[in-house]
Amino acid sequence: MNSQNGQEDIKDLSAEFKQLITKTENPIFCLRLYVAGANYNSLKALQNIKQICEEYLPGQYQLEVIDIYQQPGLVLVENVVAVPTLVKELPPPVKKIIGNLSNTVNVLIGLNIASHNRE
Repeated sequence: MNSQNGQEDIKDLSAEFKQLITKTENPIFCLRLYVAGANYNSLKALQNIKQICEEYLPGQYQLEVIDIYQQPGLVLVENVVAVPTLVKELPPPVKKIIGNLSNTVNVLIGLNIASHNRE
C-alpha cells in the first residue's frame, strides 16, 4: 500500500464519517394507545393508528397498546380521561389525542408529523 492510496482511503473515510455525523436521523415515535377492552372504538383506533404509522412513519415508531381494564393504574399516571386515547411520548412535546383516530389529517397534525406527509 503506497502513501497516496492510504491518503485517498482516509479522505474517503473522512467524507463518509462527516456524512454520518451530520445526517439527520428520522426520530422514533414512541406511542401508547389506551383502550378499554376489545370494543369497537378500541379496535378501530388500533387499526387506524397502525395504518397511519405504516403509511407515514414506516420503521420509525413503537406502539404500545394498554388496556385500562388490565392495567387501571396507568390511567392515573398518564392522566387519561377518556378512551381510546393516543399518547405520543417521543419526540417531544408529549401529545394526546382522544377518539378512534379516524381523521388521519387531525392525527398527523396532533402528533406534529404533518410535515412528514408524502402527499
